[in-house]
Amino acid sequence: MKKIAVIFGTRPDTIKMAPIIKELEHQTEHFNLITIATAQHRQMLDQVLDVFKIKPDYDLNIMKPLQTLATITKNTIEELDIIFEKEKPDLVLVQGDTTTTFVGSLAAFYRQIPVGHIEAGLRTNDKSNPFPEEINRRLTSTITDLHFAPTQTAKEALLAENVNPKNIFVTGNTVIDALSYSVKKDYVFSSDTLNKIIDQDKKIILVTMHRRENLGEPMKSACHAIKNLALSYKDYNIIFPVHLNPKVQDVAQSILGNIPNIFLIEPLDYLDFVNLMSKSYLILTDSGGVQEEGPHFGIPILVLREVTERPEAVEYGTVKLVGLDEHNIFTTADNLLNNEDEYIKMASAVNPYGDGLSSKRTIQIIKNYFQISNNPIIEFNPLAINEISDHIVLTENLEYENNF
Repeated sequence: MKKIAVIFGTRPDTIKMAPIIKELEHQTEHFNLITIATAQHRQMLDQVLDVFKIKPDYDLNIMKPLQTLATITKNTIEELDIIFEKEKPDLVLVQGDTTTTFVGSLAAFYRQIPVGHIEAGLRTNDKSNPFPEEINRRLTSTITDLHFAPTQTAKEALLAENVNPKNIFVTGNTVIDALSYSVKKDYVFSSDTLNKIIDQDKKIILVTMHRRENLGEPMKSACHAIKNLALSYKDYNIIFPVHLNPKVQDVAQSILGNIPNIFLIEPLDYLDFVNLMSKSYLILTDSGGVQEEGPHFGIPILVLREVTERPEAVEYGTVKLVGLDEHNIFTTADNLLNNEDEYIKMASAVNPYGDGLSSKRTIQIIKNYFQISNNPIIEFNPLAINEISDHIVLTENLEYENNF
């Protein structure tokens, strides 16, 4: 029996950890699972825990009003160190790019516990964009023992940083696995308002914006583009779940309020959001996760950012990077809405992020790492999805460098 500690703290990292947790729950003959929630984001985290029926073994509940990154770091590392001393896990799994991710890996390193990084290797190579996520990822990578890269691009980024190739595995992204739990054809939304909007049977343009680097003038520019789209395409409904950050609220309300076919609604829980996404015709977003989830549904994505740590989506044609320039956002969206061939080209592009088997690959790799098994692994390849079917086709003998 190997003890695996899984750490998460925000809505996105919990969504992507949930399929891993579910797989581990079905491997009780091999693994003793310990789940640790830092609750870096309290309310949004709880929504996801309810969806996936996860009850953390430890809940640090660190979220405080007006918390700073330094406060999150300080409070998290002290609490995790106490847990690691008590539980002595054989492996700690962290996910993505949050402060919880970096601090979880650092606390494990201090206790000389191996670290597995889910969604390893994403890079923009701009330490301020996204902030602080880019640095969280880089620092985590220097500590990690098993790098679960979602794409070949992410693997190549790790190789460029001299990570041992024997410790990098392309698994696909578990966010695609999570969608199979969550999206239903006959889904009824928790909001009557949202059900009424959907019942209007108009095509939907979904908008999300929240990133720190987009606050202020960049967000104003994007909102002006969205306003022009609404006025130009009155037969479309534009739905914008507005982040609770007052700086986002103020800009959205001042520019987009009182336009009949723009609906500024409260932030949605995970189930409502992914089911709304599945019903959308076009998505404008600055979210990283949406860049991965949208292509699963065949929906073109316009990314409201100057750079993305997910360049394979641009390469495969599932997203376009449009920045925050009002004219560029409008003309790109206008072209997609008017040019059927261009729309179909994006909508039918191959999803480079996953085939729904990422969590199974990850657990198989961990079993090989602990010599519970020695099955070969065939890494995720978006061009070979149809060849993999519903079983894990797993390369030759795996070798690991275990420093502990």
